[in-house]
Amino acid sequence: MTPAARLSAAIEILGDIAKGKMADRVSAAWAKGNRYAGSKDRAAIQARVFDVLRNRALYGFSADSTTPRSLVQASLTIEDGLSPDEIHALFDGAKFAPVPLTVTETQALAGLPARLESAPDHVRLNVPEWLLPQLQAGFGENLEAELGALNTRAPVDLRVNTLRGERSEIQAQLATENIETNPTKHSPWGLRSTNTARVTHTKTFNDGLVEIQDEGSQLTCLVANVKSGERVVDLCAGAGGKALALAAMLSGEGSVTACDTDPRRLGRLKPRADRAGAGTINTRRLHPFDPNAADPDLEDLEGLVDCVFVDAPCSGTGAWRRQPEARWQLTPEKLDGYIAAQVEVLIRGARLVRPGGRLIYVTCSVLPSENDEQIDGFLSEITMFRERDWRDGWPDGEEMPSAPDGPRLRLTPHSTGTDGFFATVLERTE
Repeated sequence: MTPAARLSAAIEILGDIAKGKMADRVSAAWAKGNRYAGSKDRAAIQARVFDVLRNRALYGFSADSTTPRSLVQASLTIEDGLSPDEIHALFDGAKFAPVPLTVTETQALAGLPARLESAPDHVRLNVPEWLLPQLQAGFGENLEAELGALNTRAPVDLRVNTLRGERSEIQAQLATENIETNPTKHSPWGLRSTNTARVTHTKTFNDGLVEIQDEGSQLTCLVANVKSGERVVDLCAGAGGKALALAAMLSGEGSVTACDTDPRRLGRLKPRADRAGAGTINTRRLHPFDPNAADPDLEDLEGLVDCVFVDAPCSGTGAWRRQPEARWQLTPEKLDGYIAAQVEVLIRGARLVRPGGRLIYVTCSVLPSENDEQIDGFLSEITMFRERDWRDGWPDGEEMPSAPDGPRLRLTPHSTGTDGFFATVLERTE
């Protein structure tokens, strides 16, 4: 493909993403439908698409337009340093190239440097304006560094399945399949890939020896301090990434009940559990919950569970590195919906915990409204729980991540090199 043809493809993909579709799925569908594109072409197109998604506010403001064409033109100017004449040469209307620049686009390119210099904070930092106050409250003086890190490319982390082998052994096996890795800094189960080879195509992956899971996600499971023989409920399991990690911690003794409202997501867990040899996992579909009535799905477990893991539905702001389009799809109304759902799952999960047991609350969010404010509200209402420091159950000999003082764990790309996560341990005292 020519450089101009790659730009046409990026513009097409960005147009589909603008309709609310997930970037990785749109990119994969484009690649499947255009098999003539080589690996270098696909990599260049994806890099352009994700550059635009990460910097959409800055590019849209600078180009005075948010059309995919204008955003790509701004990317070529700001990221690549091309002149207007060089961009005209790429947008020449030749076969597979973008159609020529309009008069409006030409004028916008001429005025782009001046607009770039006058960009307000939310534009310069590439976040929705309405969300900036919450981000400032969450990050304080580290705002720019934290948002800058959230706007970078995320690494590929793997979790070694300790039911099937030791980390060093599986690392060596991956190397024989051209997957080079380093042990993660904090997770005793983690490996971070150092090259771009596709892990999912390896025998090691297909034999259930590893799962793709960010180190931060692994650390939230480590905080749960699950012991062999315990009864565990993963209340918002989705496709089961954390349920698999929790099951591995049981070492074959005990049980993990993975729950979700979506049977399709739960259906994806069974083959993963079979592949991993995680026979301690069972699943339950959840139906609507009324806090003033008996739980229609989990009443038989009330007051009996050692560890309830609540990976709550949330804004996903901590995972912006992986889904940069999500920051532009989040609205105040959607955030309010997540906050209401978090209150519900906390109440639902609290019912299940036995005296002396624990409730683990986790989000992949960096917003105080989904994290500290939720826990403060819960503890003021549900007085039979107290907060326990996340460090209390940390495995001996494992390096702790750098985190702020206090009992709550906060992980970010800037501070810990992981996705953004919040986790806290709530112990039932009576």
